[in-house]
Amino acid sequence: MNREKRKDRQRQKRHFRVRNRVHGTAGRPRVSVFRSLRNIYAQIINDDEGRTLVATNTMTKEIRETVKKGGDIGAAAAVGTKLAQLALAVGIKKVVFDRGYRRFHGRIKALAEAARKGGLEF
Repeated sequence: MNREKRKDRQRQKRHFRVRNRVHGTAGRPRVSVFRSLRNIYAQIINDDEGRTLVATNTMTKEIRETVKKGGDIGAAAAVGTKLAQLALAVGIKKVVFDRGYRRFHGRIKALAEAARKGGLEF
């Protein structure tokens, strides 16, 4: 097996491992985070119904106006803060955090800490 296939398989294993442990319900929905090189996306999902309750990313107008680049820690913190505001407006306070297959550091961690500071409980 070549290196790319092995790395892809390891990434898939990590993702499945995390998703087997993290499940969003109506009382405690899941915060799913995806990051690309240029942007970061976050959404709050009720897995029982398969519905996205709240979503935001660095491409929304109000976040784009406040950050210089969409792919840095400052932008991730802005997305986390906005996600917390939107969630509290809908009545969501407690959530579970789904980091996907990424390690909990850098932009993922900045988003989570900003969401916690904004009022979400993990």
